[in-house]
Amino acid sequence: MREYMMNQKVFAEFIEIDIKSLSNWERNISRPNLEIALKIAKKLNKKVEDIWYLED
Repeated sequence: MREYMMNQKVFAEFIEIDIKSLSNWERNISRPNLEIALKIAKKLNKKVEDIWYLED
């Protein structure tokens, strides 16, 4: 969000997800499914790997 100079609410609206989901992702409570992760990456013009990574 900082990279895009948006608060959490505006950023959630920009990537078209609800704010509760975004909050849960930020707190590592949950992760988006693959379809949503790909959609968000495309919207941000990033690779999924630039946003999320797998932990061993």
